[in-house]
Amino acid sequence: MAVDAHAHAAGGSAEDGSERSARRRDLAVRAAVEQGLIDEDAPLVCLLDTAGIRASAAALTGAFARALAPGTPVLHAFAVKAAPLVPVLRLLADTGLGCEVASPGELALARAAGVAPERIVLDSPAKTAAELREALALGVALNADNRQELERLDTLVATAPTTSPIGVRINTQTGAGTIDALSTATATSKFGIALRDPGAREWLVRAYLDRPWLTRLHTHSGSQGVPLALIAEGVRELYALAEEINAAAGRRQVDTLDIGGGLPVNFASDAATPTYEDYVSALRSAVPGLFSGAYGLVTEFGRSLTAKHGLVLSRVEYTKTAGGRAIALTHAGVQLATRTVYAPAAWPLRILPYSPKGTPLTGPPVAQDIAGPACFAGDLLAAARELPLLAPGDLVCVPDTGAYAFTAHYGYNSLPRPAVHGYTVTPSGVRFTLARPAQPIPSIPPEAGASTPDALL
Repeated sequence: MAVDAHAHAAGGSAEDGSERSARRRDLAVRAAVEQGLIDEDAPLVCLLDTAGIRASAAALTGAFARALAPGTPVLHAFAVKAAPLVPVLRLLADTGLGCEVASPGELALARAAGVAPERIVLDSPAKTAAELREALALGVALNADNRQELERLDTLVATAPTTSPIGVRINTQTGAGTIDALSTATATSKFGIALRDPGAREWLVRAYLDRPWLTRLHTHSGSQGVPLALIAEGVRELYALAEEINAAAGRRQVDTLDIGGGLPVNFASDAATPTYEDYVSALRSAVPGLFSGAYGLVTEFGRSLTAKHGLVLSRVEYTKTAGGRAIALTHAGVQLATRTVYAPAAWPLRILPYSPKGTPLTGPPVAQDIAGPACFAGDLLAAARELPLLAPGDLVCVPDTGAYAFTAHYGYNSLPRPAVHGYTVTPSGVRFTLARPAQPIPSIPPEAGASTPDALL
C-alpha cells in the first residue's frame, strides 16, 4: 500500500531542502513498513533518496556554473569510493556527472554504469603497469602519483600514443583537518608529490617542461574535518604552480586543474552544510583566477553528494539492560557503519526512532546503547544515546549513511549485504526501486572458498 504523499511531495515554499528531505524520509520509513520492505523476515533495509541525490548534483553544478567564466570546460566527477553502486553512478551520470575512480574495480563500475571514458578520471597511489595501459588505451584521464609512476608513463606514452589527459597529483602540504586518517595534505601524506619538500617544486617544473603531454595538475586538499579555508589554500597552491609551469614553458601547457573534492558533511542535523555555494565562495576569495576561464576544471566530490540521502532502517530484535544501561540490539552495526563503530568520536551518527508502524516514536528520553549484530563489544552505533525507550519490533533509522557506509559493505562475521532501494516520493505515494538485492546466504560460502574446501589440507 502506498503512503499518501500529495501534501508532501514537493514541499511548501516555506520549507528549505533539509525540511523537505526529512519529510520524504518519514514517508519512506512508513512506506517501507507498509510495502513489506522491512519485517520480521527482512529486519534490515537501506534506502536512497533519489530526489535528494539529484538536488545535490544540481547544487554542485549550479554553484560552479554561476561562478565560472562562460565556456569554461568543467567535469564534475563523482568519487566512486563514496557510493560504489552502479545504479547510483548511473543516476549521477544522468545529472551530468562523470566518475573519479581509484582502482580497477571502480573503473569497471563506472563503465558498467555507461560512463564514457572521457568522463572518467583515474587516481590511485599504486597503479600497476596493466592499469595504466588500460586507462591510456581507453582514453581515461589519469593523475600520476609519484616520480616512479611518471617514469613508467614515459615508456607507456612513447610506446602507444594516447588521448588520455595526464596530470600529476600534488600534495600541497597545507595541513591537516580534525581527522588525521583523512587528511591528505599533511607534510607526510602518502599521496602525490610533496610540493614543499626541498627541490620538489623545481623538479616538478622541469618534469613538465620535459613532458609536453603533461597538461593537468591535481590536488585533493579537502575531506571531512577540513575547513573550507584550508581546502581553498591547497587549491591556491595548485593554481600558483600551474602559473609557474606555464610561464616557464612560455605557453599554456597546463590547461586543466583537478581540484579534488572533500566538501565536509554535517552529520549533526538534517541541514546540508556547508553548501557548494559556500565552497565556491571560499575559492573565489582565495583563488579568483580559478574562475577566469584560463583553466578547465575537474572536481571529485563524493560524500557531499550522497551522504545526506541514504538511511539504514533496522528492526529492534531484543532489548535488555546491563549495569543499569538500556541496550537495544539491532541488525545494523559495523557492517554498515564501519567508520562510526571503530571511530565514534570522529564519525557520530544520529539515531531516529520509529514505531513498528513506521511513525516517529515519542516518549521520555532514556540513555540507551544502540548495538549492532556483530560479535564484539564495540559494535555500537551509539552509546548512552538519549532516545524514547525502545522495545522489540521498534525501528531505528540511521540517516546520513549514503556514502562510505552501507554502500560499501564490510563483511565482519560474514554478515550478508542488505538490500538497497531507491525511493521517490510522488503525489500518489512512495515508489521504491531495487538498486542492490539482498545477498542470499547461500552465496557467502562460495566467496569464502567453498569450491576448494581441501586446498589447505
